[in-house]
Amino acid sequence: MVWSDKDQCFIGSCPGLFYGGCHGNDEKQVFSELCEIAEASIALSIRSGKPLPPATSGKDYANQMQGMTAKPL
Repeated sequence: MVWSDKDQCFIGSCPGLFYGGCHGNDEKQVFSELCEIAEASIALSIRSGKPLPPATSGKDYANQMQGMTAKPL
């Protein structure tokens, strides 16, 4: 989840798990919604017998897709 200066809101995504995401002005609410979407996506994959995608933690795909480089905190 990141703050978007361009959109002036928080944007949550899980590019390895599902396309799209969620956004809003309340960081906790966006995180909660993102968790719900991720849990639903995982449950759907399990029910349909599809394997879960490989882990993407720490790979920064969102910024790579936009041609950006993440700045260290």
